[in-house]
Amino acid sequence: MARTRVRTARITSLLALSAVLPLVTGCGGEDTSSSGPNGAEAAGHKPVVVATTTWEGAFAKAAGAEDVTVIVPQSVHHAPDYDPKPSDLAAVAKADFVLYAPFEPYAAKIKEAAGSKAKLVEVNLDNDPAKAGAEVTRLGALFGTKDAADRWKKGLDAEVTKLNGELKSAWPGGKSPAVVSQVFTGWAAGLAGATTVGTYGPEPVTPAQLASLSAKKPAYVLDNAHMSTGEVLPDSGAKQVKIVNYPGEDLDLLAVYRNAAAELRKAMSGA
Repeated sequence: MARTRVRTARITSLLALSAVLPLVTGCGGEDTSSSGPNGAEAAGHKPVVVATTTWEGAFAKAAGAEDVTVIVPQSVHHAPDYDPKPSDLAAVAKADFVLYAPFEPYAAKIKEAAGSKAKLVEVNLDNDPAKAGAEVTRLGALFGTKDAADRWKKGLDAEVTKLNGELKSAWPGGKSPAVVSQVFTGWAAGLAGATTVGTYGPEPVTPAQLASLSAKKPAYVLDNAHMSTGEVLPDSGAKQVKIVNYPGEDLDLLAVYRNAAAELRKAMSGA
């Protein structure tokens, strides 16, 4: 299989948008069909995918896409703050599929800029293994890469089972630890087999929440590295663990699970 090519669109002035890209309005509504000229079932055609971030890009790669362009540079720590540039949107017009998430405020610009060729696909960005596996399977059907998606899902199931076993063996005192999770890190609590006693976010914790969550005496707080509001439960005795949702530039989604497991093992070992 050819190696996945990952490209990051170069940045230029948004003011030049009209000169760089003719906007085609109303041509790119979300389409979950794999039929038509865009389908990867066309002889010898491999889907060209543009993803707004490495998170969507990793889902695309897991589903079997080999030509993936990522718009938001990994150096942008909080991806929703990014403002797409003309060159970014130009890449969209050349794609077969454009992957985005509804919580990204620039999704409307992506929709507006997509040419008639591109199929817009809204991705459910959730690292819960069951949900991630289902989303990869769906994308594989769209791309015409079902076999590759199925292989990846089997790898995911095996990796999660392995990591879950390792983390359970690391439970302090042999008991499932109590944790408080940021709303987008609950999957990491599940990976560890931890007991979630409360959640917070995405807004900062209020004084009332602080008192309520601290009273539940969690051993750990699973913070979202991409939306951190600092120390969540100061003076509670809970150890804060940084959980990263976005894959790196290699678009390896399995690495996200491995890295989270490593952080959790370190915390449970008292390191």
